[in-house]
Formats: sequence, C-alpha cells, structure tokens
Amino acid sequence: MVESTGGGPADGAAEVLDRPLPDGVRRRVVQIVSDGFGGLTVAELPTQLRQYARFAPNRRAKFAGNAMAAALESDPLFRQRIGEKFREAQPELSGALDSGSPPPAADPLDVAAAAYVLRPTDWVKLVTAAGEEAQRADAERVEEENRAELERLREELDRAREQTRTETERLRTELDSAKKEAESLHRKLRAALSDVKRGEAALRKAHGEMETLRSEGQSQLSAAESETRRLKARLGEAEAGLEATRRAAREGRSVEDMRVRLLLDTLLDATQGLRRELALPPVSVRPAETVDAVEPGRMTPKDIAARALSENDPAILDQLLALPQAHLVVDGYNVTKTGYPQMPLEKQRLRLLGQLSQLAAQTGAEVTCVFDGAELAAPVLLAPPRGVRVLFSKPGVTADELIRQLVRAEPPGRPVIVASTDREVADGVARAGARPVASVVLLKRLS
Repeated sequence: MVESTGGGPADGAAEVLDRPLPDGVRRRVVQIVSDGFGGLTVAELPTQLRQYARFAPNRRAKFAGNAMAAALESDPLFRQRIGEKFREAQPELSGALDSGSPPPAADPLDVAAAAYVLRPTDWVKLVTAAGEEAQRADAERVEEENRAELERLREELDRAREQTRTETERLRTELDSAKKEAESLHRKLRAALSDVKRGEAALRKAHGEMETLRSEGQSQLSAAESETRRLKARLGEAEAGLEATRRAAREGRSVEDMRVRLLLDTLLDATQGLRRELALPPVSVRPAETVDAVEPGRMTPKDIAARALSENDPAILDQLLALPQAHLVVDGYNVTKTGYPQMPLEKQRLRLLGQLSQLAAQTGAEVTCVFDGAELAAPVLLAPPRGVRVLFSKPGVTADELIRQLVRAEPPGRPVIVASTDREVADGVARAGARPVASVVLLKRLS
C-alpha cells in the first residue's frame, strides 16, 4: 500500500513502497549512488560506507551495492546528498520529475531509479510502474524464448522422425542382405560338410597306404643295414691296407730325407768353412741405414721437411711381404692423412707405428717408416717400436726424395715395397725397381 500526505517533494518523501524494489530499478539506483559517491567527502558519507570511499566506481558498485542501497533507504540526509549530485548530473530529468511529468521517451527504469533517489510526489507509482513494465518485458522475453524453444523442439522432432524413417529403411535393407548372406553361408556349409566327408574317406585310404609303405620301408631298412655292415667290414679292410701302404711309403721317404739332410749339412759346413777362411764379418748394417737422414730425437728444429698423399688391395700386400728378405718402406704422413687426418700429427705417428710394429712381427719383413718434418718447431722425441725403423727427412730433403734414396740403396733383386699414394713417389720408385702400393691398401691391411 502507498501512504501520501500531499504534493511536492516534501510530501513525496513520506511515501513508502509496499513491495521490494524491482531488480532493474535497484541496479540503476546503485549506479546513481556509485556515480555520486565520489563527489562526497568522507565526513558526508554514512559510517558503513566510508570504507569504500577509495574504491573505483565499478568496483564500488560491485562490492558495496547492498550497503549503498541500504544506506540510501535508511539515511535521508545521505539520500538528499546523492539527489543533489544527481540533479547536477541530470538536470533535465530531475526537473521533469519535480514538475510531475517525466519525459515520455525516457527509459522507465531510469525514471524509476531517479524518482526513488529524488522522492518527488508519486515516486512510488513511478517505481511500481517501472517494475510492472520490467516484469511485462521479462514475461514477453520469456514467452518469446519459449516460443523459439518450442519451434526448435518441433524442428528437432521432425528431424528425429526423418532420421528414424531413414534408419528403419537402412536396417530393413541390412536385414534383407543378412538373410541372403545367411542362405549363402548355409549352402557353403553344406558343401564344406560334403568336402569334409570326402576328405575323411581319402584320409582313411592314405592311412592304409602309409601302413603298407611303412612295412615295405622296414623291410628295405633291414636290407640296407645288412648292406651297411658288409660295406663297413670292407672299409675296415681297405683302411688297414692303406695304413700298411702309408707305413711303407714313410719308411722309403725317410731314407730319401736322410740323404737330402746329409747333403744340406755338408753344404752348410762348407759354407761356414769358407766364411772362416775368408774371415768374413757378420752383416750388421742394412742398406737403408746408409741413407743420410735424421733419426728421432737427434735432429734440430730445422732438420725436417714437408708432405704426403693416397690409393690399391690387402691381398697383394700380403703376397709381396711374404717374399724372402722383403723391405716395406712407408710414406708416413701420406698414409696417416689418408686414414685418420682429423687426429693430431703426434697421435697419427703413434697409431701408424704401433700398427706397423704388429705387421713386422706378423710378416718378419724389414719395415722403414719415413716422415716429413720441415714444419716442426722442435725435435721429435720418439722411441721407435720393435721391428720398425723411423726416419725424418733433413732440411732441404723431402720425404719423397728420402724414400727414393732408400730404394736406390737396396741391391738389385731385393723385393722393396713402397706404400704411398703420391704419384711422383710411385713412378720414381717403380723406375728404380721397387713395387709401389697405395696407402689405402696398407690401411686396409693394418685394420
């Protein structure tokens, strides 16, 4: 119910709402209070709202909405101050409400919220009318939504019916296809059962034939075992005869061996007697040792020179090293830079010399390894491994020339093998009577 004591703003302040403030009007009222809140001092604010004085307008409306609505309703002075701020901000709407004729084009919610704050005459009617208008708008919106939902449900029902018809047709088609397939499978099953029966009859026949063959096989096996025993007896007789023949051959050969050995001892004694008569000293110097070169640890920083390069087959190298008194001359850096160029020079030398030492021990051949060294800044401290002679070229003499000197120093007829891919080295040693092989051949043999 609405109580009224007369006209004018003072009279409007006495009117009271008999129902809750509509939600739409309440939100607009809270926004009006939040907008006017910032224009008041802390002392002008009610006690319960002072804690929100420093809040931003949006944050204030969010967190202090209930408190501001309650203060506006219970504190006339605060409501009057907010009304003054609203009059300053909205003078036209405020004047229209004071005159009792709100603008027809204005939003009813804005008019109701302004009337609730300013409390002109008949403000309760304005608020109530705004609430009814909002409820009517909500009802229309709900009705429209319900109508749209009903239409959507009808469309879904039509689609579902259509899908049901389609699915029914598909299932009916699949059922017909399944019936036909079942009939076909029944026919195939009957044919398969007939085949099984024929197979069982053939299997029984095969079992009978197999039994017959087994008995025949047993007979043949017994005959074969008898023949085997006879052949073993004859083999034993043949082996005994062969052993007797071998024994006779060994006895005859031992006589010949004795004669050859006696002749060889006579020749050796004659050779030793000739050596004593001529006073020949034992051979302690090899031809390769007569070549002028620098041995490791005995050279100055300048006693070295430059170079090496690569290419051929391991079996050929094994055949050459198997020759009597073979001498293998290795172009050191040419081989190492072909096989493992990424390693430092010191590790290249150590790896190659270790492998050459194993090769010398395996073949018994004389092995000489020649290195360039002109760019070294200090003597190379190196202990040559067993069975390998290590030489470095002197200043002004390349390793290629040192290799050719080693080849020329050997007597004609001695097998000399030179491992190098350098074309000039290979051609030069070939003209001097040596056999060149590619570095890759030596690397394959060493690996």
